[in-house]
Amino acid sequence: MSADNAYPSSSEGRLSRVAIKFTEWSERFIPDAFIFALIATLIIFVLSMTVAQAPALAVLNGWGKGFWELIPFTMQMALIIITGYVLATARPVYRLISRLAAAPQTPRGAVLMVALFSMITSWFNWGFSLIISAILAREVAKRNKLVDYRALAAASFLGQGSMWAQGISGSANLQMCTAESLQPAIRRVVENGGVVPGGLIGLQHTAFLWQTLLTVVIEIILVGAIVWFYTPLGAKAKTAKALNVNLGSDPPELPTQARTPGEWLEYSPLLNTLIGTMGITYLLTTLLRAPSTISAITLNNINFFFLMVGVLAHGTPHRLMNAFREATPAVWGAILQFPFYAGIAGMITSTGLNEKIAGFFVSISNPITFAPIISIYSTILGVFVPSGGSKWIIEAPYVLTAAHDLKVHLGWVVSVYNLGEALANLIQPFWMVPILTILGLKARDVMGYTAVVFIVLLPAVLIMVTLLGMTLPYPL
Repeated sequence: MSADNAYPSSSEGRLSRVAIKFTEWSERFIPDAFIFALIATLIIFVLSMTVAQAPALAVLNGWGKGFWELIPFTMQMALIIITGYVLATARPVYRLISRLAAAPQTPRGAVLMVALFSMITSWFNWGFSLIISAILAREVAKRNKLVDYRALAAASFLGQGSMWAQGISGSANLQMCTAESLQPAIRRVVENGGVVPGGLIGLQHTAFLWQTLLTVVIEIILVGAIVWFYTPLGAKAKTAKALNVNLGSDPPELPTQARTPGEWLEYSPLLNTLIGTMGITYLLTTLLRAPSTISAITLNNINFFFLMVGVLAHGTPHRLMNAFREATPAVWGAILQFPFYAGIAGMITSTGLNEKIAGFFVSISNPITFAPIISIYSTILGVFVPSGGSKWIIEAPYVLTAAHDLKVHLGWVVSVYNLGEALANLIQPFWMVPILTILGLKARDVMGYTAVVFIVLLPAVLIMVTLLGMTLPYPL
């Protein structure tokens, strides 16, 4: 049977065919995410003049001023991707992955292990998880010749499609607790005249809420059960060989010897050891001086930690520079798009459009139904704006304004947004690209499996955000 033949006539096969058709349609008719950023800019410009009745010059001024207010956040998001890649491709990490890949003995066990690994690591750092989970899936396929390669590839992406945004590297979580990453206008919305002094929402009110942690545990259990049962066995399984995928060999060793005296420091571990030790020491002292461990977890400190660990893991400046060079092509989208979304947020907040949109959400919801409505809205918007950080810049002004009006826990609103945002990744192939490149597949090969997870997780998420939200007070 060739790799292009029809899928089996099981329920899993039917869902896979539906997802493949959806992917084919989206690849044909849905433009790149940057096009949506440009279209959204024009739409918000018009809405600001019509709905908010702001003069055109005032809207233009809000757009231009807002455009550059998130340059630090843009760089921080780019570094999350780069440092995650750098750490994931370090030789010591690769050797650990190779050992882990040999552990599962059955195809279902292999797919389950990759899924659990992807979900758990994504909670800590989604950039690291995105790359290393794909590497793990490839190494598992080398050792387990009977595993369905499509299911394995889909499993490596499930962290990005479930709990990445709820973790300590979640874009919205970190933006809300890091002053330099948050536009002053959004901080004023959060502060709401002194209701939340400082206008920041710490991780203890988002990622570390027991309600948020409970959703993470439930998703791990639920997704683990889904991948166990959706993994094809026997004749229904399509291995890497059946899909004509060349799994390749171990990554080549880079040169370890300097060719000239001037290159000696590039190939010596001396500088990496000293700088890495300094960095880890600084972080430890920062942690000890902080009022609490959670308060020390900021976007800058997370990036600094992964960078310093990468410095130590790569051993020499030569290896580190090579890893950064390989990682930088993955960040161009964030660098290009984030300023445009910051400009959109600038128009929304400077013209009072956020209050108009918030009024709409208030009119169609109450304190109990607000959470599931926002979760669904974030999922739908995430299909068109597939970036948790940039989309939150758009949503935050009016979603948080509505939360104040309805007296809903502000940190839980961020978590609700995160749950909906992650779901969109299961049916939007934008963030699958790095994984698919490593694994030698196309989105159509894995969308059948991620669609199954989406169908099961969506109602579960709506139930969780509704019931758990009822246990939280306003404002924090």
